This record gives sequence, C-alpha cells and structure tokens, in this order.
Amino acid sequence: MSEQATTTNMDGTTNAAKWNRADTEWVLSLFGTAVGAGVLFLPIKAGLGGFWPLVALALIAGPMTWLAHRSLARFVLSSKNPDADITDVVEEHFGKGAAKLITFAYFFAIYPIVLIYGVGITNTFESFIVNQLDIFIEIPRLAADGAPLLNEAGVQLMDKVSGIPRWLLSGGLILTMTALILFGKELMLKATSALVYPLVFILFGLSLFLIPSWNTSMVTVVPEASSFLPAIWLAIPLIVFSFNHSPIISQFAKVQRKTYGENAVQKTDLICKRAGQMLLGFVMLFVFSCVLSLSPEQLAQAKAENISILSYLANVHDSVLIQYFGPFVAFAAITSSYFGHYLGAQEGLNGLVKQVVPTASEKNISTFSIAFIVLTTWVVAIINPSVLGLIETIGAPMIAAILFLMPMYAIKKVPAMQKYASSRIANIFVTICGLMAITSVIYGSF
Repeated sequence: MSEQATTTNMDGTTNAAKWNRADTEWVLSLFGTAVGAGVLFLPIKAGLGGFWPLVALALIAGPMTWLAHRSLARFVLSSKNPDADITDVVEEHFGKGAAKLITFAYFFAIYPIVLIYGVGITNTFESFIVNQLDIFIEIPRLAADGAPLLNEAGVQLMDKVSGIPRWLLSGGLILTMTALILFGKELMLKATSALVYPLVFILFGLSLFLIPSWNTSMVTVVPEASSFLPAIWLAIPLIVFSFNHSPIISQFAKVQRKTYGENAVQKTDLICKRAGQMLLGFVMLFVFSCVLSLSPEQLAQAKAENISILSYLANVHDSVLIQYFGPFVAFAAITSSYFGHYLGAQEGLNGLVKQVVPTASEKNISTFSIAFIVLTTWVVAIINPSVLGLIETIGAPMIAAILFLMPMYAIKKVPAMQKYASSRIANIFVTICGLMAITSVIYGSF
C-alpha cells in the first residue's frame, strides 16, 4: 500500500482526518478480499427466501458488515504491541490457551471454504461441459426406491452428466490448481490480485445486462409473517460469508497504527465504513438483478443442481454472452478464491501440526498439510454435498464467532476495549447478528 503524505502530526504520524490515496487503496483491498465465489451463491439462498426478506437483508447487510469489521480492527489495535497480529492480541488479552483456540478456529473458518471451492469448481466445469459444449452421457433417473422415473407419457426420464467421470474431473481440477500454487505461488498471488477488480466490474456489467430480463414474479410473492423472520435468519450465514474480509483486517490495522499512531482507530473506522458501503452497493445490485431476472422455481432448481448463479443463468439464458461469459466468470472467481483460501488453510494447518508435534520438520509438516487438504477436498468434491449447506453449517458460523462475537466479548472483559462499551446499540446489533449466524444452523436443521 502506498502511503500518501498528508498533514503530519507532532509525533510523526499522519493526520487521520484527511482522506488520501492510500485509504482508497485499502478500501479496494478490503472490498476485493470480500468479493469472491461466495457472492455467486448469495442470490440463490437470499432469493429463495423471497423478494421482501431480501430487501430487509439489504438494509442490515451494510451496517452488519461495517460494525463487525470495525470492532475486529479495534480489537487488533487494542494491543500494547504495535506489531501484534490477531493471534498475538488474543494471547495478550486472554492467554496462550485462547490463542491456540483462535488458531484452531481460524483454520476451521478457512478450511471448509477450500472444500466449498473444490465442489464449486467441479460443478461449474461439469455444467459447462454438459450445457455449453454438449459433451455428455444420459443416465436413467431413478426414484428413492430405485424404480425408474417416467414422465406423463410413460417415457423414462434421463439425466445429463459429463462424459468425464466425476472423480477424474474433480481430481484433475484440484490437483492442477494446487500445483499452480505450489510451483508458482508468486505468479498466482499476482494473478489473483489482478483478477479481483476485473471480476468486480464484470459482475457489475452483468447486473446491468440482466435489467431488461427483470420480472415481477418475485415481487408479487408476499411471505406470511411467520416465514418472514425465519427467511432472514436462515440467510444471515451467507451474508456473513459473502461480505467477509476479516482475513486482511489484522494486517490492515497494523499498517494504520504505524501510519496514524493513536489516531489509527479513527482511520480504520472510516475505511471499514467506506468498504462496507461499496460492498453493499455492488454485491446487492448483483443479487437483486439475478433474483429479479429469475423465478422462485428457477432459484430452487439452481440450488438443487448445486451450481453458482452464473452457471445457472448460462444454462437458461438465450444470450450467447451469458452462456459462455457466465461460466468463465464463475470459473475465474472460484479459482482465485481457492488460491487465497488454500494458502490460508495450509498455513493454519501447519501451525496446528506444530502445536501437536513440535519435533516434526517443516518439510514433513508441509507435505502432510498439502496431502491432507488436497485429498479431503477431492473426496468432498466427489461426494458433491450442497455448497450452500457447507457455507451455512461450517464456514459462516466459525467466521461469525471470530468476527462478531470475540470483539464483543473483549469489550466486556478487556480494559483496553471497554471504552467502546458506550456504543451499546451497535454492540447489541453485532452480537445479535453473530448469534443469528451461529444459531441458524440449529434452526435450519429442524
């Protein structure tokens, strides 16, 4: 990040009240960290709840994202050590046991996302092969008891599947992406960073492109009062997942502290707010545009097929641009997200193994981590569980615990954080959203 000189304070730090180019770059970095493959599944889950619950979600998504990330940045800045990362801060405030617990939680917040992207990339590629390239075989559709399913005319129903066996397709994709990371990490990081902003503008362009296809089928469905709040509750985890940029908050806060000293909180608050506003505008426009261009039945079908919204649009839309551009964008978004989360998962697993087997060599630990992540991701991709289900039951609750609840707990228990207790309404709101993200797993199982 470049640091543009503005007004300098007596202590040599920069004036936090004045906006500069470095602030804009940080907003874009926070925004780019959040915008990934999760956004491609958000319209399906959010739209299935109905248009009006989606409006309510749009109203709370912005403040929910801003306030949670603001609190996490404040938590990092509460350390006496200016170079402390989030694990160091946890250890300082809560002890070594809690630091180990956070390391464990971080791994299990990132690792399921790698599994999600293993499934997502396989389904995106398989859908493209079958629907756009017309390379498929037909297999009989069977009922739960194994009996053949027939249509009204008595004709056997068939399913189209890729001519490439799923175990081979998923294994090839996962091994290729992992090999690119292992043998060209610097190149992949640069490519991932370069992909973020074109992807954002492409998604924005697709949002506008879909406007002529908008219909009122979603708007006219008014949910009953008894289903309105549950629809919001069940969609909260995906909002948490899709808007999450917590992995970069620790580094972001450290840089602001170095630049602005005691005024770093003022600056991080402002940058987090601008990033939240930008996310709300771009992401929710994409969500609304996708939802309004499809029917509730089509969204349900997209969920059943376990594919991203762009892959589904490519399969049902007449536009050649959507048919071929949609899967490409989905493929690029999922691939770039896989790269970043794989590195985080491997780093987290290395740390966990070191704690369990401190005498193990770095090479053996790294080999074990690579093999574990690749093999488990491959197995999960073959099994093909629901992507939305993985997000809701594993990924989002772990993120919510660290991002929403840990800073709120610190405000109650840590002297350096108690000055933020005066923001009672904001703190209660963040706590409720975090609890909703976690408890929705329990609620959704009934």
